[in-house]
Amino acid sequence: MRNEILNHLDDPKQLEKLYQDNKTSFKAEFNLIFPEHNENKLLQYWDERLNYQGSEISWGSKKEFIFVLVLSLIAGCLASIPSFFKIDSEFFYTRNISLIIFSILATYFCWKNRLPKKKIIITGVIFLITLIFINLLPANNNSNTLILSLFHIPIFLWTVVGFTYVGNSLNDNRKRIEFLRYNGELLIMSGLILITGAVLTAITIGLFTVIGFDINEFYFKHVVIFCLPIIPILGTFLTQTNPQLVNKVSPVIAKIFSPLVLITVVVYLIAILFSGKNLYNDRDFLMLFNGLLIGVIAIILFSVSTTTNQNISQVSGIILFALSVVTVIVSCMALSAILFRISTLGITPNRLAVVGANLLMLTNLFWISFQLFKTVLKKSDISSVENAIASFIPFYILWTIIVGFFFPLLFNFR
Repeated sequence: MRNEILNHLDDPKQLEKLYQDNKTSFKAEFNLIFPEHNENKLLQYWDERLNYQGSEISWGSKKEFIFVLVLSLIAGCLASIPSFFKIDSEFFYTRNISLIIFSILATYFCWKNRLPKKKIIITGVIFLITLIFINLLPANNNSNTLILSLFHIPIFLWTVVGFTYVGNSLNDNRKRIEFLRYNGELLIMSGLILITGAVLTAITIGLFTVIGFDINEFYFKHVVIFCLPIIPILGTFLTQTNPQLVNKVSPVIAKIFSPLVLITVVVYLIAILFSGKNLYNDRDFLMLFNGLLIGVIAIILFSVSTTTNQNISQVSGIILFALSVVTVIVSCMALSAILFRISTLGITPNRLAVVGANLLMLTNLFWISFQLFKTVLKKSDISSVENAIASFIPFYILWTIIVGFFFPLLFNFR
């Protein structure tokens, strides 16, 4: 794409064609090229077109707004099914709430990206198979494989949303990183909406209580349940039509929390030496350790995926590299503890699932650390680190499929 743009700097028609073919790649490469050719009037126009950020909130086209409104109503109605029919709410929500949310998001991106009918059908079939499978799982709360499925299947459905998001650029690592950025922005926007909704809920209930009406049960059963699944689609709509709302917040959050998390993990590792805890026999401690591992990895991915400049600063690069190395140490300790428990206590679905996930994360972290080291040492751009993250996503998808769909069958639903 870079060479194509450079070869047609003065050709408006060809530049427009390149843009229409791959908007994401065009914008990324253009922003790298423009500083070297900023006197070109045509490129000045393209710079304004691609990077202009208005101060007003955009609600998209009328057609898109209506489509999002319809999707929101559908999500709310589906979430309210237990309120209108005699269905166990715990059974329904633990198995179907992720299906509701992610199917709505996938529908939105199928429509927005104008996916071919073949891909739309594939997406629909995946959700239908998942719907049937997850609702046919035996209702046994003591089943480890059931809990594993209920945890891993939503992650798999999230990747299906990614499939619809990247559209026709399935193997494009830039598009995958863009999807990760979208998720960070969605979390921020959804959090703001959720806080606003919580304040509105408290005020509403308080006002009715003052005049003698207790609406707590009705409000939570019919209003809150209806509105909660709407938050992700509304947040998605706002981030897609107004990227300027949060795209500057994510890098700030990453820069603030990366050093803080690094300090926390280092202090935590030192504290382990004086705590007297036996990592290899204390199950609760091991579970907390794995939770910490997942959190640290999320911070690393979030920090790298929200880096807006291709050339990362020396300080930021060193912090991220140090954080990745410390996380590798944590991962090795957790993995050795799990393998010890397997060797002494035997294989269980939980232990096998955790071992697989840890091996994946450890391998990925080694690769990320190596790329970060090269980035810091050679002062190269961050794209190699981004590729290390994006290229590993299919392996995580495969593991969620194995654990979510095949573990219940392999271990006879126990």
